Parts: sequence; structure tokens; C-alpha cells
Amino acid sequence: MARIQRALLSVSDKSGLVDFAKVLVAAGVELISTGGTAKALRDAGIPTIELSDYTGFPEMLDGRVKTLHPKIHGGLLFLRGNATHEATVAQHSIRPIDLVVVNLYPFEQTVAKPGVELHDAIENIDICGPSMLRSAAKNHESVTVVVDPADYSEVARLVQESGETSLQVRRRLAAKVYARTAAYDSAIATHLEKAFDIAQNDLPSTLRVHSPIAQPLRYGENPHQKAALYGGFQKHFTQLHGKELSYNNILDLTAAAQLINEFAADGPTLAILKHTNPCGIGQGATLREAWDRAYATDRQAPFGGIITVNKPLDAACAEAIAEIFSEVIVAPDFTPEALAVLQKKKNLRLLKMTRFPMLAAGTDVRSVGVDSFLVQERDTRITTGADLKIVTKRQPTATEIEAMLFGWRAVKHVKSNAIVYVAAGQTLGIGAGQMSRVDSSRIAVWKAGEAKLSLRNSVVCSDAFFPFADGLIAAAEAGATAAIQPGGSVRDAEVIAAADERGMAMAFTGHRHFRH
Repeated sequence: MARIQRALLSVSDKSGLVDFAKVLVAAGVELISTGGTAKALRDAGIPTIELSDYTGFPEMLDGRVKTLHPKIHGGLLFLRGNATHEATVAQHSIRPIDLVVVNLYPFEQTVAKPGVELHDAIENIDICGPSMLRSAAKNHESVTVVVDPADYSEVARLVQESGETSLQVRRRLAAKVYARTAAYDSAIATHLEKAFDIAQNDLPSTLRVHSPIAQPLRYGENPHQKAALYGGFQKHFTQLHGKELSYNNILDLTAAAQLINEFAADGPTLAILKHTNPCGIGQGATLREAWDRAYATDRQAPFGGIITVNKPLDAACAEAIAEIFSEVIVAPDFTPEALAVLQKKKNLRLLKMTRFPMLAAGTDVRSVGVDSFLVQERDTRITTGADLKIVTKRQPTATEIEAMLFGWRAVKHVKSNAIVYVAAGQTLGIGAGQMSRVDSSRIAVWKAGEAKLSLRNSVVCSDAFFPFADGLIAAAEAGATAAIQPGGSVRDAEVIAAADERGMAMAFTGHRHFRH
């Protein structure tokens, strides 16, 4: 490739623009620009040729037509060294453009604003920018194209050193262009589908996923599997201390964040998770008290677990947590004293949730093969006391209702089949992921026994209906006096009768919380 002689700059994001342009001018590069970009360069004392002067054709249609001109696209696309192409551009006085620096109208930022008008969204659909980017990227054998200000420094260094860029760099930048324009078009299509009300059941007609790599991971679930993290994970979490996150850490801490979001507005709440399942949830007047209640549920499983809290983690709670080995702690913040305690463990990962995002409405996506995906609305349903339908002769006490609502939020985050025994503000026994609901109940009872926690006067929570009365009977025999479940079984009458025979109170929620 010959030295870069001519560059076209047209950017919405002007960060780093002036410094980059100064390097180009110092290297003898002629600059062409337009609109706000040209003004920014002139204001900085950088010589630039106005685009309309370069093409000999004025901007028109309120700036919608600027760079869609043969002198621009011909200068980008002609094959250097091709005799026919060289003759054609010479005949039409088209000069080569060797460098294109373009970033696009801020469409994504515009439509992210609450209540954005359709007109404003459409006016922020860039036409000329993607066209120039694609032309330059197609001819990357000869043309350098920069779509991301993060690449200015590398290109500037190469221009300073040699006046040109390497083919390897041009190839990487060209690929980056097509990834960017694909994501840009995807954002436009997704927004217009919603705006025009042409989505399928409020879901996109085409699943479009464009997520840049956030960080490579050492391996996946197992050491023989390659893995990486993609997307905006760092918008939600900031790592303050400890080793790099693993694939399994990220799965676990995401589950922890989803769970603790259920209790974001509650008093001090703490949860301990293992393999994305909670093994203890507690509430108290302080986080230390919440820790004692959560840890009491199961004193074995928390070893190497994930801990999450809904309030800034303080020193008293940190000191208690520090007595056992944990992999990750997730909190909305940490006091300086808590950090001082926990940072003594060099491998313990401490993550600050920079926002509470996981309870927001949206979609969950799961791969079910090489090229197939399941998409569903996120389960953000909240159940209140007013939603409960009491189906037994005995009405639950206020304490039982409090425990029901606490347990219903807990069981929602336990893998199906899920059974959770609770008291108000504390889990007592958790049975997760069994093929039989009765087996889940037996495990929950056994875990409570191992922890020496009494299930007398407890509430049993089931993520789906009891298909037979046996599950409820087992809970009553274990000491439960109340139950909360979705209802909806063909044998509901039998289950209700079994509860009445044992003096139990039972509430139906009318919806289930399967978690596979």
C-alpha cells in the first residue's frame, strides 16, 4: 500500500478527533470533512477541505445527501493497480481516498431515551456513514477504515512511523466495520418492528444478537471447553478484588443478582448460592443477622459458594463471611471496613452491582442447538398478599402469609422441581432439581434436619402445583402448617382436602415459577 495521502473524516462522536487529525496533518495527509466535523477541525486550527468543495456538488435535502457521490465512492472503491479502474478514475478526475474515519449517527442512544418520537428515531438513521464505511471496508486492500475512536491511537502511530498501515490492521478494522454496521442495522430493525407493531407476540420476528466480546475466559464449565463473555456485563458489575471471573462464576453471580433483586426493597437480606441454586436466604435487622439465618439453613453447601446482599456490605457481616471459603460476593456496595476484611483473601472475587438490572422486563435467550434458540419474556412477576387465593377452611395467620410471600420469592429461584420450607424471613430447608416433587420435599426435610432446624409451624412452598396429595401430606408430617403453590392440578380438590384434614392453610397463586 502507498502512503496515506487523503482522508475523509465525518463523525458524530468527536472524542479524540482533533488529536488524531493533528497527527494526520503532520504526516502530510489532506483532510476532507463536512458539517460538524469540519467545524470542529477548523475551530482547532486544522486545515480541512469542505466536502462540497471537494465534490463540486452542494449538500442537499437537509444534509441527507452529502457523501453519496462518485468522487467519494469512486475514490474509495477503485482497485489500485487495475489499469481499467485507474483509467476510469483519471477520466473523471476522481482522486484516491486512502483513509476513512466515520462513526454513525447515535441511533441506539436516541431510541434508548424514554418516550422517543418515531420522527427523531428515523432522523437518526445514518445513510451516508454506513455507505462510506462499507465501501472503504470492501476495498481494505488499499483503504484504511476507522469506525471506533478506540482505534485512533494505533492508526496514528502507524501513520507517524511509516505513513501507512499494515494489511493485517486494515483487515481487522474492515471486519470491525461490518460488525458495527450489522449491529446498527439490527438496532434499527428491532426498534422499527416495535414502533410499527409488527413483532410476533411482542417478540422479534428475527432474533438479532450482536454483542462484542467483553473478556476471554480461561475455559468454560470444564477445562477442555473454550469460553468467552460477550455483551454489556461490565455495565452491571464492577470487580473490585480477586481472581478473574470464570464461566461458572458468571453463571452463579448472575443467578445471585437475579435472586437478590427480588428483595431489593426489603430490609437487610442475604442469600448464599451454589450452582445457581440458593442454599440459604435470610433476613434480619442487620446483614450480620441475615447471614446467620441464611447460613443456618445449610452449613455444608456454602463452602465455595456465592454470597449476595441487598444492602452495602458492612464489616460485621464481612467478618462472619470471612470465616468460610467463598468464591464470589456480590453487593450493591462495600464499606471500606468490609473491603479491608475481605481483601485479605486474595482469591475472593468481590463484585459491586452498579445497578439492579436483573428484574427489568426483557427477554431471556437460550441456545438449543447449533443454530436454534429459545426466547421468552423474563419472569418478573411479583406476587403480593392481594394475589393469594386461600383455598382451605383455615385462613393463614399474618405470620404465615409473611412467610408465604418470602418463600414464594425464594422458590422462584430454585431449579425445578423445587420445594422450600420457610419461616418468616428465613429458609429452613431447600430441595432442588429433583425428578419427583416428593423427592425434593424429602431432600428439603433432610437438609433442615442436618442443620438442626425445626420445621414445626413452617410454610412449604412449591414452584408448581402438587400433582398428588402425597407431597402435601409429607410436608404436613414434617411440621408445615401452611403451603403456597400455584394450583391448577386436576387433583387440586384432593390436595385441598388433605390440607383441611390436617388443619393446614393453603394459598394458590395462580401462576408457577418453573426454572429449568
